[in-house]
Amino acid sequence: MSGGGRVQGLSRSCILLIVIAGMERFAFKGVASNLVTYLTDVVQMSNSSAAKTVNSWCGFTSMLPLLVAPLADSFWDRYSTILTSSFVYVLGLGAVASTATIWTWSPPSNKSSPAFLFWSLCLISLGQGAYNPSLQAFGADQLDHDEELPSSKDDKSSNKKSLFFQWWYFGVCSGSLLGVILMSYIQDTFGWILGFAIPMFAMITSVAIFTCGNRIYAYKPDKSIDSKPFQNILQVIKVTASKLVNGRIRINLPDDKSDVGELELQEKPLCDQKFGSNGGFDGNPRNKTYLLENAKIVLRLLPIWAMLLMFAVIFQQPATFFTKQGMTMKRNIGRNFKIPPATLQSAITLSIILMMPLYDKVLIPITQIVTRNQKGITVMQRMGVGMFLSIIAMIIAAVVETKRLEISRKTSSLESETVELSIFWLLPQYVLLGISDIFTVVGMQEFFYNEVPVRMRTMGFALYTSVFGLGSFLSALMISVIEAFTSSGGRQSWFSDDMREDGLDKYYWLLALASTLSLLFYAIFSKFYTTTSELENGNCK
Repeated sequence: MSGGGRVQGLSRSCILLIVIAGMERFAFKGVASNLVTYLTDVVQMSNSSAAKTVNSWCGFTSMLPLLVAPLADSFWDRYSTILTSSFVYVLGLGAVASTATIWTWSPPSNKSSPAFLFWSLCLISLGQGAYNPSLQAFGADQLDHDEELPSSKDDKSSNKKSLFFQWWYFGVCSGSLLGVILMSYIQDTFGWILGFAIPMFAMITSVAIFTCGNRIYAYKPDKSIDSKPFQNILQVIKVTASKLVNGRIRINLPDDKSDVGELELQEKPLCDQKFGSNGGFDGNPRNKTYLLENAKIVLRLLPIWAMLLMFAVIFQQPATFFTKQGMTMKRNIGRNFKIPPATLQSAITLSIILMMPLYDKVLIPITQIVTRNQKGITVMQRMGVGMFLSIIAMIIAAVVETKRLEISRKTSSLESETVELSIFWLLPQYVLLGISDIFTVVGMQEFFYNEVPVRMRTMGFALYTSVFGLGSFLSALMISVIEAFTSSGGRQSWFSDDMREDGLDKYYWLLALASTLSLLFYAIFSKFYTTTSELENGNCK
């Protein structure tokens, strides 16, 4: 059921979907990357309010897949979900573009105007919440030996999976890079109407291209797996809770005749069960232990999932405070051209694009020799390395911000906030975050995809995006708490609108410390975590 010719071991349908994913990222980044500037300059929000709004919106966008994925996996096929959600996505982009058109002639002056922008952004969130995980799961369905995923004994199949995720991330990073560079420049130079209209038309074009690929897509049926896994898992969670009280309970097993069966919940090690080829235990939804063990698979991911949240908090900084920092620094190239601060976010994606081939051709061969492992380093080790690099990036950010504040305070008598420090001093922290993405973000996609049952693939990608969703909310919460604490007693807030008096350097040190603690606990949890492939092979820790 594959779609024809191959490039780099991937089918034509995989490559087409990677291109479509890149176009979606172009559209989203075209709106999101410079949104904080739109909120402060056009909507007239304060720096902290704009940062919290962007963080909350990004968090809401990333958390929605957790709500939508069960519907996509249980009731809809992925192709229909992609088409339906893309319509909502385009509608949201059009609504955002309309706000820029209206406010060009009539600036927002009351609460209803920002409210309309908020609901427009929510439409984008709703569309993307269903679109992204479904598109990536549909892309993974195109792999040749699909029935062997997500757990496979074949190293070639595993390597092909890694190749798909790396090229997928390469595609979305390429789209993000173009969206950040091109759209930030257009928005700052030609205005917000054109700057928001182009992403809308890009998304419309991607939907048209997607429908043109119908003949080469692989549509994989899930005949052997229960059609409503999430309802059943919720049922098992209720059963497990009841077991703590009653010890022995009765539940409705998920069969067509709705027969009532008695289930004795036994305290057995997870690896004692037979791990089936369908990515769940025993591979048979009619089996009494199937639902319980699949629920355990999801629940045991939570410690690792939680320890990745601080990485997601750091991930929010380039689109918020890094951008506001850049606005106060020397941005001139020549006499007339000024670098839009948001374009420095492109350094993240550019470093990913440039370093990704080196990861495959240099780092992996070296680690294969050292570790004698076919993949070089494990997925969990890969994520840990990225978390470590993100901590180094925040330390560098804190040092640069300290230097910026020193220079700024020496020239505090001047009216302008611009300091004689080049914006390119921010580049190292952007580049390091990009390199950390190669390790952690790609690793997260593969990790969550591998560790959930096959029928829950969309949910696997939703778990990955939800890390960044909750991380965004956590970032907004941290800003609110820190702002309330540091501004008490008439003191200057760390997030002061006067960039000469802020305390962002202290905030960056706090993030570095919190991330170090997360990495420490991540290492501990990883040591005791048993992957699905190890469970399949009977290698219990």
